[in-house]
Amino acid sequence: MVLITFAQLITLGSVVFLENRDPTKTIIWLLILGVLPILGALIYLMLGRVVRKHQLSRHKQLLQGPIEEILKERQIRPSEEDDDDYTKNIPIKQKLARVLLNDASAPITINNRSEVLTNGIDTFDSIIAALQSATDHIHLEFFIFHNDSIGQDILNLLICKASEGVKVRVLVDGLVNRSVRKRFGELRKAGVEAEVFYPVRFPFLSRRLNLRNHRKIIVVDGRIGFLGGLNVGDEYLSRNLRIGFWRDTFLKLEGDSVNFLQAVFLNDWNGTTRQAVFEPEYYPQSEQFSIQMTQIAATGPDSDWGSMLEIFFVALTSAEKTIFIETPYFVPDEGSIMALKTAALSGLDVRIILQGVPDHKITYWASLSYVEELLASGVRIYQYQKGILHAKILILDGEIGVIGSTNFDIRSFSLNFEISAFIYDEPLAQRLERDFYQDLKDSRELILEEYQTRPLLNRLKESSARLFSPLL
Repeated sequence: MVLITFAQLITLGSVVFLENRDPTKTIIWLLILGVLPILGALIYLMLGRVVRKHQLSRHKQLLQGPIEEILKERQIRPSEEDDDDYTKNIPIKQKLARVLLNDASAPITINNRSEVLTNGIDTFDSIIAALQSATDHIHLEFFIFHNDSIGQDILNLLICKASEGVKVRVLVDGLVNRSVRKRFGELRKAGVEAEVFYPVRFPFLSRRLNLRNHRKIIVVDGRIGFLGGLNVGDEYLSRNLRIGFWRDTFLKLEGDSVNFLQAVFLNDWNGTTRQAVFEPEYYPQSEQFSIQMTQIAATGPDSDWGSMLEIFFVALTSAEKTIFIETPYFVPDEGSIMALKTAALSGLDVRIILQGVPDHKITYWASLSYVEELLASGVRIYQYQKGILHAKILILDGEIGVIGSTNFDIRSFSLNFEISAFIYDEPLAQRLERDFYQDLKDSRELILEEYQTRPLLNRLKESSARLFSPLL
Protein backbone atom coordinates (compact mmCIF):
# COMPACT_ATOMS: atom_id res chain seq x y z
CA MET A 1 0.00 0.00 0.00
CA VAL A 2 2.82 2.39 0.88
CA LEU A 3 4.59 1.63 -2.40
CA ILE A 4 1.39 2.22 -4.36
CA THR A 5 0.79 5.55 -2.61
CA PHE A 6 4.42 6.55 -3.21
CA ALA A 7 4.16 5.66 -6.90
CA GLN A 8 0.94 7.67 -7.21
CA LEU A 9 2.58 10.62 -5.49
CA ILE A 10 5.59 10.53 -7.81
CA THR A 11 3.36 10.22 -10.88
CA LEU A 12 1.03 13.06 -9.89
CA GLY A 13 3.93 15.21 -8.71
CA SER A 14 5.60 14.77 -12.09
CA VAL A 15 2.40 15.84 -13.84
CA VAL A 16 2.21 18.99 -11.71
CA PHE A 17 5.88 19.75 -12.32
CA LEU A 18 5.69 19.26 -16.09
CA GLU A 19 2.62 21.47 -16.51
CA ASN A 20 4.94 24.50 -16.33
CA ARG A 21 2.41 26.55 -14.40
CA ASP A 22 3.24 29.51 -12.15
CA PRO A 23 6.20 28.48 -9.90
CA THR A 24 4.35 29.49 -6.73
CA LYS A 25 1.38 27.29 -7.62
CA THR A 26 3.70 24.40 -8.51
CA ILE A 27 5.50 24.60 -5.16
CA ILE A 28 2.25 24.80 -3.17
CA TRP A 29 0.73 21.83 -5.00
CA LEU A 30 3.88 19.76 -4.50
CA LEU A 31 3.85 20.62 -0.78
CA ILE A 32 0.19 19.64 -0.49
CA LEU A 33 0.84 16.35 -2.29
CA GLY A 34 3.83 15.66 -0.06
CA VAL A 35 2.07 16.36 3.25
CA LEU A 36 -1.38 15.01 2.34
CA PRO A 37 -0.82 12.55 -0.51
CA ILE A 38 -4.31 11.04 -0.69
CA LEU A 39 -6.41 14.09 0.21
CA GLY A 40 -4.07 16.34 -1.77
CA ALA A 41 -4.42 14.14 -4.84
CA LEU A 42 -8.22 14.33 -4.62
CA ILE A 43 -8.14 18.12 -4.23
CA TYR A 44 -5.73 18.41 -7.16
CA LEU A 45 -7.93 16.26 -9.38
CA MET A 46 -10.89 18.52 -8.54
CA LEU A 47 -9.27 21.94 -8.66
CA GLY A 48 -5.69 21.82 -9.85
CA ARG A 49 -5.50 20.30 -13.29
CA VAL A 50 -4.75 22.62 -16.16
CA VAL A 51 -7.22 22.84 -19.02
CA ARG A 52 -5.40 23.82 -22.19
CA LYS A 53 -6.66 26.85 -24.07
CA HIS A 54 -7.31 24.94 -27.28
CA GLN A 55 -9.74 22.70 -25.40
CA LEU A 56 -12.06 25.63 -24.64
CA SER A 57 -14.47 27.48 -26.89
CA ARG A 58 -13.61 31.06 -27.87
CA HIS A 59 -15.89 34.00 -28.66
CA LYS A 60 -13.99 34.69 -31.90
CA GLN A 61 -15.68 31.63 -33.40
CA LEU A 62 -18.97 33.48 -33.80
CA LEU A 63 -17.43 36.41 -35.66
CA GLN A 64 -17.60 34.81 -39.09
CA GLY A 65 -19.54 34.99 -42.34
CA PRO A 66 -22.20 37.72 -42.60
CA ILE A 67 -21.99 38.42 -38.85
CA GLU A 68 -18.30 39.25 -39.19
CA GLU A 69 -19.06 41.79 -41.91
CA ILE A 70 -21.86 43.37 -39.86
CA LEU A 71 -19.67 43.76 -36.81
CA LYS A 72 -16.73 45.13 -38.80
CA GLU A 73 -18.95 47.96 -39.98
CA ARG A 74 -19.79 48.92 -36.40
CA GLN A 75 -16.31 49.20 -34.97
CA ILE A 76 -13.27 51.38 -35.53
CA ARG A 77 -9.65 50.31 -35.64
CA PRO A 78 -6.86 52.62 -34.45
CA SER A 79 -4.49 53.82 -37.13
CA GLU A 80 -1.25 55.73 -36.58
CA GLU A 81 -1.91 57.82 -39.69
CA ASP A 82 -5.54 58.67 -38.91
CA ASP A 83 -5.83 62.15 -37.38
CA ASP A 84 -9.47 61.43 -36.46
CA ASP A 85 -8.54 58.36 -34.42
CA TYR A 86 -10.67 58.62 -31.28
CA THR A 87 -8.03 56.83 -29.25
CA LYS A 88 -5.49 59.62 -29.76
CA ASN A 89 -7.22 62.33 -27.75
CA ILE A 90 -5.74 61.16 -24.45
CA PRO A 91 -2.51 59.07 -24.24
CA ILE A 92 -3.97 56.42 -21.93
CA LYS A 93 -6.81 55.82 -24.38
CA GLN A 94 -4.50 54.88 -27.19
CA LYS A 95 -2.38 52.46 -25.18
CA LEU A 96 -5.22 50.84 -23.27
CA ALA A 97 -7.52 50.64 -26.29
CA ARG A 98 -4.84 48.92 -28.34
CA VAL A 99 -4.03 46.28 -25.73
CA LEU A 100 -7.74 45.54 -25.33
CA LEU A 101 -8.05 45.15 -29.09
CA ASN A 102 -4.98 42.97 -29.48
CA ASP A 103 -5.04 41.02 -26.20
CA ALA A 104 -8.76 40.51 -25.59
CA SER A 105 -10.09 40.92 -29.16
CA ALA A 106 -12.26 43.74 -27.81
CA PRO A 107 -13.45 45.89 -30.76
CA ILE A 108 -13.82 49.65 -30.35
CA THR A 109 -17.26 51.16 -30.89
CA ILE A 110 -18.18 54.84 -30.61
CA ASN A 111 -21.96 54.98 -31.18
CA ASN A 112 -23.07 54.21 -27.63
CA ARG A 113 -25.05 55.36 -24.63
CA SER A 114 -24.62 54.02 -21.10
CA GLU A 115 -26.20 54.38 -17.68
CA VAL A 116 -24.63 53.51 -14.32
CA LEU A 117 -27.02 51.61 -12.05
CA THR A 118 -26.10 51.81 -8.38
CA ASN A 119 -27.22 48.94 -6.13
CA GLY A 120 -30.02 46.43 -6.53
CA ILE A 121 -33.22 48.47 -6.64
CA ASP A 122 -32.16 50.70 -9.54
CA THR A 123 -30.58 47.73 -11.32
CA PHE A 124 -33.53 45.36 -11.17
CA ASP A 125 -36.07 48.12 -11.91
CA SER A 126 -34.15 48.86 -15.12
CA ILE A 127 -33.70 45.18 -15.99
CA ILE A 128 -37.38 44.35 -15.49
CA ALA A 129 -38.44 47.37 -17.56
CA ALA A 130 -36.15 46.24 -20.39
CA LEU A 131 -37.42 42.64 -20.21
CA GLN A 132 -41.02 43.84 -20.34
CA SER A 133 -40.24 45.84 -23.49
CA ALA A 134 -38.80 42.84 -25.38
CA THR A 135 -40.47 42.00 -28.69
CA ASP A 136 -37.97 39.67 -30.37
CA HIS A 137 -35.55 37.98 -27.96
CA ILE A 138 -34.13 37.95 -24.44
CA HIS A 139 -30.71 36.51 -23.55
CA LEU A 140 -29.67 36.12 -19.91
CA GLU A 141 -26.40 34.74 -18.55
CA PHE A 142 -25.61 34.70 -14.81
CA PHE A 143 -23.13 33.13 -12.44
CA ILE A 144 -25.77 32.88 -9.69
CA PHE A 145 -29.53 32.81 -10.25
CA HIS A 146 -31.54 32.07 -7.13
CA ASN A 147 -35.10 30.77 -7.20
CA ASP A 148 -36.16 33.28 -4.53
CA SER A 149 -38.48 36.28 -4.66
CA ILE A 150 -36.66 38.37 -7.30
CA GLY A 151 -35.59 35.21 -9.12
CA GLN A 152 -39.17 34.02 -9.38
CA ASP A 153 -40.33 37.45 -10.55
CA ILE A 154 -37.85 37.35 -13.41
CA LEU A 155 -38.51 33.71 -14.29
CA ASN A 156 -42.26 34.33 -14.38
CA LEU A 157 -41.67 37.35 -16.59
CA LEU A 158 -39.54 35.25 -18.95
CA ILE A 159 -42.29 32.63 -19.16
CA CYS A 160 -44.79 35.38 -19.92
CA LYS A 161 -42.60 36.84 -22.68
CA ALA A 162 -42.04 33.39 -24.18
CA SER A 163 -45.83 32.95 -24.37
CA GLU A 164 -45.94 36.17 -26.38
CA GLY A 165 -43.55 34.69 -28.95
CA VAL A 166 -40.33 36.27 -27.68
CA LYS A 167 -37.31 33.98 -28.03
CA VAL A 168 -35.84 33.51 -24.55
CA ARG A 169 -32.50 31.90 -23.74
CA VAL A 170 -31.16 31.48 -20.20
CA LEU A 171 -27.64 30.31 -19.33
CA VAL A 172 -26.41 29.76 -15.77
CA ASP A 173 -23.17 28.44 -14.34
CA GLY A 174 -23.16 24.74 -13.54
CA LEU A 175 -21.82 24.85 -9.97
CA VAL A 176 -24.07 26.98 -7.78
CA ASN A 177 -27.57 27.05 -9.31
CA ARG A 178 -29.42 23.96 -8.14
CA SER A 179 -32.53 25.86 -7.01
CA VAL A 180 -33.20 27.52 -10.36
CA ARG A 181 -32.33 24.36 -12.29
CA LYS A 182 -35.28 22.70 -10.59
CA ARG A 183 -37.50 25.04 -12.63
CA PHE A 184 -35.83 24.31 -15.95
CA GLY A 185 -38.49 21.75 -16.85
CA GLU A 186 -41.21 24.34 -16.32
CA LEU A 187 -39.25 26.93 -18.28
CA ARG A 188 -38.64 24.61 -21.21
CA LYS A 189 -42.28 23.54 -21.26
CA ALA A 190 -43.21 27.23 -21.55
CA GLY A 191 -40.82 27.71 -24.49
CA VAL A 192 -37.82 29.15 -22.64
CA GLU A 193 -34.48 27.61 -23.63
CA ALA A 194 -32.56 27.09 -20.37
CA GLU A 195 -29.09 25.56 -20.21
CA VAL A 196 -26.18 25.03 -17.80
CA PHE A 197 -22.62 26.17 -18.49
CA TYR A 198 -20.06 23.46 -17.60
CA PRO A 199 -22.34 21.33 -15.40
CA VAL A 200 -20.53 19.54 -12.57
CA ARG A 201 -21.58 15.89 -12.71
CA PHE A 202 -18.41 14.05 -11.69
CA PRO A 203 -16.23 16.53 -9.75
CA PHE A 204 -13.17 14.29 -9.44
CA LEU A 205 -13.16 13.54 -13.16
CA SER A 206 -13.88 17.03 -14.48
CA ARG A 207 -11.01 19.34 -15.39
CA ARG A 208 -13.53 22.16 -15.73
CA LEU A 209 -14.70 22.19 -12.10
CA ASN A 210 -12.46 25.15 -11.31
CA LEU A 211 -13.38 27.11 -14.48
CA ARG A 212 -16.56 28.99 -13.70
CA ASN A 213 -18.67 31.33 -15.80
CA HIS A 214 -18.67 34.45 -13.63
CA ARG A 215 -20.26 36.65 -16.32
CA LYS A 216 -23.49 38.60 -15.86
CA ILE A 217 -25.03 39.47 -19.22
CA ILE A 218 -28.48 40.50 -20.40
CA VAL A 219 -29.32 41.37 -24.00
CA VAL A 220 -32.81 42.47 -25.03
CA ASP A 221 -33.71 42.57 -28.73
CA GLY A 222 -30.05 43.14 -29.57
CA ARG A 223 -30.52 46.80 -28.63
CA ILE A 224 -30.26 46.96 -24.82
CA GLY A 225 -27.52 45.27 -22.83
CA PHE A 226 -26.58 44.93 -19.18
CA LEU A 227 -23.46 43.75 -17.38
CA GLY A 228 -21.82 44.23 -13.99
CA GLY A 229 -21.39 42.70 -10.57
CA LEU A 230 -24.91 41.75 -9.48
CA ASN A 231 -26.31 38.25 -9.68
CA VAL A 232 -30.02 37.40 -9.40
CA GLY A 233 -31.04 36.98 -5.79
CA ASP A 234 -32.78 38.73 -2.92
CA GLU A 235 -29.48 39.47 -1.16
CA TYR A 236 -28.49 41.73 -4.07
CA LEU A 237 -31.55 43.84 -3.26
CA SER A 238 -30.47 43.98 0.42
CA ARG A 239 -33.48 41.82 1.34
CA ASN A 240 -31.45 39.20 3.21
CA LEU A 241 -31.52 40.32 6.85
CA ARG A 242 -28.56 38.11 7.76
CA ILE A 243 -26.35 39.65 5.05
CA GLY A 244 -27.69 43.21 5.28
CA PHE A 245 -26.95 46.03 2.86
CA TRP A 246 -25.40 45.03 -0.47
CA ARG A 247 -23.34 47.60 -2.38
CA ASP A 248 -22.98 46.83 -6.09
CA THR A 249 -22.90 48.38 -9.56
CA PHE A 250 -24.41 47.41 -12.90
CA LEU A 251 -24.28 49.05 -16.32
CA LYS A 252 -26.98 49.53 -18.96
CA LEU A 253 -25.73 49.82 -22.54
CA GLU A 254 -27.32 50.91 -25.80
CA GLY A 255 -25.69 51.24 -29.20
CA ASP A 256 -23.12 49.31 -31.19
CA SER A 257 -21.38 47.90 -28.10
CA VAL A 258 -24.47 45.75 -27.48
CA ASN A 259 -23.60 43.81 -30.67
CA PHE A 260 -20.39 42.60 -29.06
CA LEU A 261 -22.10 41.78 -25.77
CA GLN A 262 -24.49 39.74 -27.87
CA ALA A 263 -21.59 37.94 -29.58
CA VAL A 264 -20.14 36.95 -26.20
CA PHE A 265 -23.46 35.51 -25.04
CA LEU A 266 -24.07 33.59 -28.26
CA ASN A 267 -20.60 32.12 -28.17
CA ASP A 268 -21.15 30.94 -24.60
CA TRP A 269 -24.48 29.54 -25.75
CA ASN A 270 -22.81 27.80 -28.68
CA GLY A 271 -20.09 26.39 -26.42
CA THR A 272 -22.74 25.00 -24.08
CA THR A 273 -25.39 23.75 -26.51
CA ARG A 274 -23.43 23.36 -29.79
CA GLN A 275 -26.17 25.50 -31.36
CA ALA A 276 -24.50 28.06 -33.61
CA VAL A 277 -26.74 31.12 -33.82
CA PHE A 278 -25.68 33.28 -36.79
CA GLU A 279 -28.89 35.05 -37.78
CA PRO A 280 -28.27 38.76 -38.60
CA GLU A 281 -31.46 39.80 -36.81
CA TYR A 282 -29.64 39.29 -33.51
CA TYR A 283 -27.41 42.22 -34.52
CA PRO A 284 -29.82 45.02 -35.49
CA GLN A 285 -28.61 48.43 -36.59
CA SER A 286 -28.52 50.79 -33.61
CA GLU A 287 -30.09 54.22 -33.61
CA GLN A 288 -27.67 57.13 -33.51
CA PHE A 289 -26.36 58.02 -30.07
CA SER A 290 -23.64 60.42 -28.98
CA ILE A 291 -19.97 59.49 -29.28
CA GLN A 292 -18.96 57.30 -26.34
CA MET A 293 -15.98 55.06 -27.05
CA THR A 294 -16.57 51.61 -25.54
CA GLN A 295 -14.85 48.23 -25.58
CA ILE A 296 -16.44 45.00 -24.34
CA ALA A 297 -13.74 42.66 -23.04
CA ALA A 298 -14.65 39.00 -22.61
CA THR A 299 -11.76 37.27 -20.85
CA GLY A 300 -11.16 33.84 -19.40
CA PRO A 301 -9.07 30.68 -19.50
CA ASP A 302 -9.71 30.44 -23.26
CA SER A 303 -7.83 33.69 -23.95
CA ASP A 304 -4.66 33.63 -26.03
CA TRP A 305 -2.77 35.66 -23.43
CA GLY A 306 -3.29 36.42 -19.75
CA SER A 307 -5.89 38.91 -20.94
CA MET A 308 -7.33 40.85 -17.99
CA LEU A 309 -4.08 40.53 -16.08
CA GLU A 310 -2.17 42.34 -18.83
CA ILE A 311 -5.04 44.75 -19.45
CA PHE A 312 -5.22 45.88 -15.83
CA PHE A 313 -1.44 46.19 -15.72
CA VAL A 314 -1.45 48.49 -18.75
CA ALA A 315 -4.32 50.51 -17.27
CA LEU A 316 -2.50 50.98 -13.95
CA THR A 317 0.84 51.89 -15.53
CA SER A 318 -0.75 54.30 -18.01
CA ALA A 319 -2.70 56.44 -15.53
CA GLU A 320 -1.35 59.97 -15.05
CA LYS A 321 -3.43 61.43 -12.20
CA THR A 322 -5.73 59.06 -10.34
CA ILE A 323 -6.43 55.34 -9.91
CA PHE A 324 -9.60 54.47 -7.99
CA ILE A 325 -10.43 50.79 -7.41
CA GLU A 326 -13.39 49.12 -5.74
CA THR A 327 -13.24 45.36 -5.43
CA PRO A 328 -14.60 42.83 -2.94
CA TYR A 329 -11.74 40.38 -3.50
CA PHE A 330 -8.21 41.73 -3.82
CA VAL A 331 -5.60 39.04 -4.53
CA PRO A 332 -3.27 40.65 -7.10
CA ASP A 333 -0.17 39.27 -8.76
CA GLU A 334 3.28 40.76 -8.17
CA GLY A 335 3.13 42.86 -11.34
CA SER A 336 -0.10 44.55 -10.27
CA ILE A 337 1.30 45.24 -6.80
CA MET A 338 4.39 46.82 -8.35
CA ALA A 339 2.22 48.92 -10.69
CA LEU A 340 0.12 50.23 -7.78
CA LYS A 341 3.14 50.98 -5.60
CA THR A 342 5.00 52.68 -8.44
CA ALA A 343 1.96 54.82 -9.29
CA ALA A 344 1.63 55.97 -5.68
CA LEU A 345 5.35 56.65 -5.32
CA SER A 346 5.29 58.75 -8.49
CA GLY A 347 2.65 61.02 -6.97
CA LEU A 348 -0.61 59.62 -8.34
CA ASP A 349 -3.69 59.55 -6.12
CA VAL A 350 -4.21 55.80 -5.72
CA ARG A 351 -7.15 54.65 -3.60
CA ILE A 352 -8.63 51.19 -3.07
CA ILE A 353 -11.89 50.32 -1.30
CA LEU A 354 -12.04 46.75 0.00
CA GLN A 355 -14.58 44.80 1.98
CA GLY A 356 -14.87 45.65 5.65
CA VAL A 357 -17.68 43.14 6.14
CA PRO A 358 -16.51 39.89 4.51
CA ASP A 359 -18.70 37.40 2.68
CA HIS A 360 -15.76 35.03 2.03
CA LYS A 361 -13.28 34.83 4.89
CA ILE A 362 -10.27 33.33 3.05
CA THR A 363 -10.23 35.97 0.30
CA TYR A 364 -10.88 38.66 2.93
CA TRP A 365 -7.77 37.72 4.91
CA ALA A 366 -5.74 37.19 1.73
CA SER A 367 -6.68 40.73 0.62
CA LEU A 368 -5.47 42.20 3.91
CA SER A 369 -2.07 40.54 3.50
CA TYR A 370 -1.22 43.08 0.76
CA VAL A 371 -2.30 46.15 2.72
CA GLU A 372 0.85 46.97 4.67
CA GLU A 373 3.26 47.16 1.74
CA LEU A 374 0.78 49.19 -0.31
CA LEU A 375 0.15 51.64 2.52
CA ALA A 376 3.91 52.05 2.93
CA SER A 377 4.20 53.14 -0.72
CA GLY A 378 1.45 55.76 -0.40
CA VAL A 379 -1.59 53.84 -1.64
CA ARG A 380 -4.66 54.79 0.38
CA ILE A 381 -6.80 51.81 1.38
CA TYR A 382 -10.28 51.79 2.88
CA GLN A 383 -12.63 49.14 4.27
CA TYR A 384 -16.33 49.52 3.44
CA GLN A 385 -18.43 49.47 6.62
CA LYS A 386 -22.05 49.93 5.52
CA GLY A 387 -22.53 46.34 4.36
CA ILE A 388 -21.21 43.90 1.77
CA LEU A 389 -19.12 45.60 -0.92
CA HIS A 390 -19.44 43.66 -4.18
CA ALA A 391 -18.92 46.35 -6.86
CA LYS A 392 -16.08 45.83 -9.35
CA ILE A 393 -15.00 49.30 -10.47
CA LEU A 394 -11.86 50.87 -11.91
CA ILE A 395 -11.70 54.63 -12.61
CA LEU A 396 -8.65 56.16 -14.31
CA ASP A 397 -7.82 59.89 -14.41
CA GLY A 398 -11.51 60.81 -14.14
CA GLU A 399 -11.83 59.90 -17.83
CA ILE A 400 -12.14 56.11 -18.10
CA GLY A 401 -14.58 53.88 -16.27
CA VAL A 402 -14.42 50.09 -16.10
CA ILE A 403 -17.46 48.12 -14.91
CA GLY A 404 -17.97 44.39 -15.07
CA SER A 405 -17.81 41.05 -13.32
CA THR A 406 -14.02 41.04 -12.93
CA ASN A 407 -12.60 41.11 -9.41
CA PHE A 408 -9.05 42.29 -8.79
CA ASP A 409 -7.88 38.79 -7.98
CA ILE A 410 -6.07 35.82 -9.46
CA ARG A 411 -9.26 33.80 -10.00
CA SER A 412 -10.86 36.51 -12.14
CA PHE A 413 -7.60 37.11 -13.99
CA SER A 414 -6.93 33.50 -14.96
CA LEU A 415 -9.70 31.01 -14.12
CA ASN A 416 -13.13 32.63 -14.48
CA PHE A 417 -14.95 33.59 -17.65
CA GLU A 418 -15.47 37.34 -17.11
CA ILE A 419 -16.99 40.32 -18.90
CA SER A 420 -16.09 44.01 -18.50
CA ALA A 421 -16.93 47.27 -20.27
CA PHE A 422 -14.19 49.87 -20.73
CA ILE A 423 -15.81 53.25 -21.37
CA TYR A 424 -13.74 56.29 -22.38
CA ASP A 425 -16.09 59.05 -21.30
CA GLU A 426 -15.57 61.80 -18.71
CA PRO A 427 -19.26 62.16 -17.68
CA LEU A 428 -19.51 58.41 -17.01
CA ALA A 429 -16.18 58.31 -15.15
CA GLN A 430 -17.24 61.27 -13.03
CA ARG A 431 -20.57 59.59 -12.31
CA LEU A 432 -18.63 56.58 -11.03
CA GLU A 433 -16.41 58.90 -9.01
CA ARG A 434 -19.46 60.33 -7.23
CA ASP A 435 -20.38 56.82 -6.09
CA PHE A 436 -16.76 56.22 -5.15
CA TYR A 437 -16.59 59.32 -2.94
CA GLN A 438 -19.86 58.34 -1.28
CA ASP A 439 -18.43 54.90 -0.58
CA LEU A 440 -15.36 56.56 0.96
CA LYS A 441 -17.72 58.25 3.44
CA ASP A 442 -19.09 54.81 4.33
CA SER A 443 -15.62 53.37 4.76
CA ARG A 444 -12.82 53.36 7.32
CA GLU A 445 -9.36 54.33 6.11
CA LEU A 446 -6.51 52.07 7.15
CA ILE A 447 -3.54 53.96 8.60
CA LEU A 448 -0.09 52.38 8.28
CA GLU A 449 1.05 53.02 11.86
CA GLU A 450 -2.19 51.60 13.27
CA TYR A 451 -2.21 48.66 10.88
CA GLN A 452 1.29 47.64 11.88
CA THR A 453 0.06 47.08 15.45
CA ARG A 454 -2.64 44.57 14.45
CA PRO A 455 -2.80 41.34 16.50
CA LEU A 456 -0.48 38.44 15.74
CA LEU A 457 -3.51 36.23 15.10
CA ASN A 458 -4.59 38.53 12.28
CA ARG A 459 -1.11 38.34 10.76
CA LEU A 460 -1.24 34.55 10.86
CA LYS A 461 -4.64 34.53 9.16
CA GLU A 462 -3.38 36.89 6.46
CA SER A 463 -0.22 34.90 5.78
CA SER A 464 -2.07 31.57 5.68
CA ALA A 465 -4.76 32.89 3.34
CA ARG A 466 -2.15 34.51 1.08
CA LEU A 467 -0.14 31.29 0.89
CA PHE A 468 -3.08 29.38 -0.54
CA SER A 469 -4.58 32.25 -2.55
CA PRO A 470 -2.95 31.11 -5.85
CA LEU A 471 -5.05 27.94 -5.57
CA LEU A 472 -8.37 29.69 -4.85
